[in-house]
Amino acid sequence: MGKRLLYLEVRALALWSIKAQNAGKKCSSSVLGGVGSGVSELILQPPPLLFSYRPYVLTPLVLFISSSHWSNEWEVWFPGASTSSTMTRLSRLDKSSQVETSRPVRRKQKEFLAPTSEPTVLTVEDVSDTSITLKWRPPERIGAGGLDGYIVEYCKEGSSDWVPALQGLTERTSCLIRDLPTGERLSFRVKAINLAGASEPCTMKEPVTIREIMQRPKIWLPRFLRQKLVKRVGETVNIVIPFQGKPRPVVTWLKDGQPIDPKQVGIRNSEADTILFIRSAERRHSGEYQVKIQIENCEDAATICIQIVDKPSAPQNLKIVEIWGFNVALEWSPPQDDGNTEISGYTIQKADKKTMEWFTVYEHYRRLHCVVSDLIMGNEYYFRAFSENMCGLSEKPANAKDSAKILKSGISYKPPNYKEHEFGEAPKFTHPLANRSVVAGYNATLSCALRGSPKPKITWYKNKMDLSGEARYRNFSKQGVLTLEVRKPSPFDGGVYTCRAVNEHGEAETECRLEVRVPQ
Repeated sequence: MGKRLLYLEVRALALWSIKAQNAGKKCSSSVLGGVGSGVSELILQPPPLLFSYRPYVLTPLVLFISSSHWSNEWEVWFPGASTSSTMTRLSRLDKSSQVETSRPVRRKQKEFLAPTSEPTVLTVEDVSDTSITLKWRPPERIGAGGLDGYIVEYCKEGSSDWVPALQGLTERTSCLIRDLPTGERLSFRVKAINLAGASEPCTMKEPVTIREIMQRPKIWLPRFLRQKLVKRVGETVNIVIPFQGKPRPVVTWLKDGQPIDPKQVGIRNSEADTILFIRSAERRHSGEYQVKIQIENCEDAATICIQIVDKPSAPQNLKIVEIWGFNVALEWSPPQDDGNTEISGYTIQKADKKTMEWFTVYEHYRRLHCVVSDLIMGNEYYFRAFSENMCGLSEKPANAKDSAKILKSGISYKPPNYKEHEFGEAPKFTHPLANRSVVAGYNATLSCALRGSPKPKITWYKNKMDLSGEARYRNFSKQGVLTLEVRKPSPFDGGVYTCRAVNEHGEAETECRLEVRVPQ
């Protein structure tokens, strides 16, 4: 009979106990290591090197078993705790795991068996006078040992004795703990359990008072505070934020993530609202203010953005770029301080050297360069510029270092010669006559639009016959619109009507058909 191999490998950092159950039969084959026949339990002690807390693979333990005594299946058990009642099944090896011993056995790298990482984000979902509901997230790393469940424990504030909150393990990531002492402040923690034991605990940051929250905290932020609040330097800031919560919430204010200095900003709290008060606003009061109300582990927060603005500083580097004729080109740079708000424009002024009276040339001007025109020949001018934002003009202007003198020129002005334009135009109908159908006995009109220069002579025709002397027809012209009125037409007045326009540059005509219907 050929011999077969069964591989059992130790990968833990503690004492292993391996039971070999042989379907009611005893092993009569020889066992490697001098273990005699009839042995049903092997105790294996790992080498001390395993206690260095790093992955290490042992040489496999090889059992030589006679094929005549090969059982249907082998089971390997691992004690997960100090008592045999909590043994956990590690693996099952059946006949599909048998291999021949015709070639040497190779060592294979195995995954190290270790506890999971700690659970995360342990929070309170609800609390009453005698119970609390907790929830958490699974560990980020589970590993080869899997995850059997969680242990939830609690201890009183000031004590170090942790008491199990549930009987046994729970597989869910939330639990309801009942029969807790009312009014006690308790700390809670959760551990993950697998084959290798318990993970590090995930503990709540602060103890929880076991009492019912009658009304959850809620901030009612006014609508005007949902956008940026803009105030000018020196103005008063008075913000009232109502809230709800029972028992009375604890109110906390932060500015840009840091506690507020009570010497700079006044805070007043009541049972129903909180007030932020600044007597005289300054630029340093700008920023994001966060208010948070808290009842035990329940809280609500809101953020308010306050912007304190002031007048800007003067523009920089105002200079004269070019002088030509009666014009001066100026250029400047934006101010160094915009007053904590957007620059809306610039005001440019000029002054004659003789009088030094300042006159505004441009106001609310958005560009960084301009041309000052219509200056007087022979005079000398100075220029200055102000910055402007929502608070007004800058306190001081920026003055150009140099002056601009408009020199006299001895060259006389000669107007250019232009070729006289010919405005004559042949007649042209821009809107021709349109066919019409009218009722007998009611006045009818035919209209068209004409363009031409000089004014064309207009003649109307009916069926190629001139209507100039007919009393029943009246024609008139107004602003290029020609109209022929037919007074109380009869079926005899139906036909083709033509309008002809003639001037010295040419002629044009348009025609239409008029139908006169007799009412039934």
